[in-house]
Amino acid sequence: MNVISLVPSITEALFDLGLTENEITGRTKFCIHPEGQVNNIPVIGGTKNLNIEKIRSLKPDLIIANKEENTKDQVEALMEEFKVVVTHVETVEDNYYLLKTLGNLFDRQEKAQLFNLKIYEVLENAKISSPLKAAYLVWKNPYMTIGSDTFIHHILQEIGFENSFKDQTRYPEITVEDLADTDIIMLSSEPFPFREKHIEELKATYPEKPIMIVDGEAFSWYGTHIAKCGQYFKDLIAEVESFAH
Repeated sequence: MNVISLVPSITEALFDLGLTENEITGRTKFCIHPEGQVNNIPVIGGTKNLNIEKIRSLKPDLIIANKEENTKDQVEALMEEFKVVVTHVETVEDNYYLLKTLGNLFDRQEKAQLFNLKIYEVLENAKISSPLKAAYLVWKNPYMTIGSDTFIHHILQEIGFENSFKDQTRYPEITVEDLADTDIIMLSSEPFPFREKHIEELKATYPEKPIMIVDGEAFSWYGTHIAKCGQYFKDLIAEVESFAH
């Protein structure tokens, strides 16, 4: 089957389930995992600006898209010509069914199930000892955080954090002042590439608060990625708990 993936984390999941570049014939420029293995796959644009002509030229049997990551009108245009599966992953349960669906589509049910079990094991074994309110920032100028209807929110919650902005939805804009009652500020490595200098900027207002850079992929890449983040989450929790004491 000739498949094009319009979603970085799904491209990674397809490889993890055992597909190769013979079957995955198109990807976005943000599909960077597994490193090395994606290099020979033709790029069909970005997640939000697909090159429809390039996709046509690749004659896919199946295109895998995502409700949040791709643009509705482009996906609808592709649906007129091709078989398109549109995914939507908000919770860990949604992720379970995503992998189950991919397993069924490509006859990799057993591998999909192993990844699902591994993900539950990773999340079960990474728990903070007492809940802390965390603000997870994804953007700067303006600062933006995450509401309760995001995958990141659910991963935060799974490992024992309380999202400071759980009463909001999607990716609300906030001000520095809005962070006053949060216990810890997490700056995601993506989509905005937060760096040490951004920690210093926030420390000017909150010198006592723990502020740290976190791996955006560990929190936002659904599919198989979390299965590989067990050690990362354990180290993160150990670091957070060292701040708390």
